[in-house]
Amino acid sequence: MDRKTFIQSLGILALTPSAMQLNELRKLADGFKSTPKMPVLFIGHGNPMNAIEENSFTKGWRDITKKIPTPNAILVISAHWETKGTYVTAMEKPKTIYDMYGFPQELYEVKYDCPGSPELAGIIKENANKANVHLDHSWGLDHGTWSVLVKMYPDANIPVLQLSIDRFQNAQYHYDLAKELEVLRNKGVLIIGSGNIVHNLRYASFAIDPKPYDWAVEFDEKAKELILSKEHNSLINYQDLGTAAQLSIPTPEHYLPLLYILAQQQNEDKVEFFNEEMAFASGSMRSIIIGQ
Repeated sequence: MDRKTFIQSLGILALTPSAMQLNELRKLADGFKSTPKMPVLFIGHGNPMNAIEENSFTKGWRDITKKIPTPNAILVISAHWETKGTYVTAMEKPKTIYDMYGFPQELYEVKYDCPGSPELAGIIKENANKANVHLDHSWGLDHGTWSVLVKMYPDANIPVLQLSIDRFQNAQYHYDLAKELEVLRNKGVLIIGSGNIVHNLRYASFAIDPKPYDWAVEFDEKAKELILSKEHNSLINYQDLGTAAQLSIPTPEHYLPLLYILAQQQNEDKVEFFNEEMAFASGSMRSIIIGQ
């Protein structure tokens, strides 16, 4: 089944009654040709300038696509779309949003003119029993999405959607909501969480090759250890992990996309880390592929 047929097929599900239970939706989805289970990604996106630079981080993003089948569509949970309630972009052509300030003009001239998919947005809305997902026609793709995808999939020919982060909900809510997206992995949808495990701009250093703070390294390594041991409850309750966690996650928006990816982890899924570096002394660029 080619991508166009896939997206058109999903449109059938968008018309199903909203009261339909998740298991019934799964049965309908299974009527379409399945794909091998897609991996899921957490991308430490860091500085927006990565969109116009070539460095070890952008190389890591580009190289990881060699381990992933070409997606039928991409769903991104970005740190930079916080809302009251949960929304998914549902427009045919999402716009490129320049939600950052004080950067060179060259960065604001980057366009990521990929298609969207109202049909797939409808599927996501119907699959989510944990949240009342609203269809959004005004947002688009913020820099947490396009600054990464412009390196990973520069042809911009794959439909891309964003799912917002409800800032009024706790970490457990986001983890539970993410579990309801699992069915998408078997339909060729690549789910990406875009944020940073450690992200504290207050302590950022703009010196050349600054030494990372001890607390930043400590929590980054602790998170790696907990991910490898599948101790998701500890990562959900990150506030209980001590001072290093509190300094690394002063606000949760960059951390929560990680939980959307961990929620997809199955017992048989392998975990691989890449871009295991710190940036600006107080930011982790650690990225993760699960299930490759």
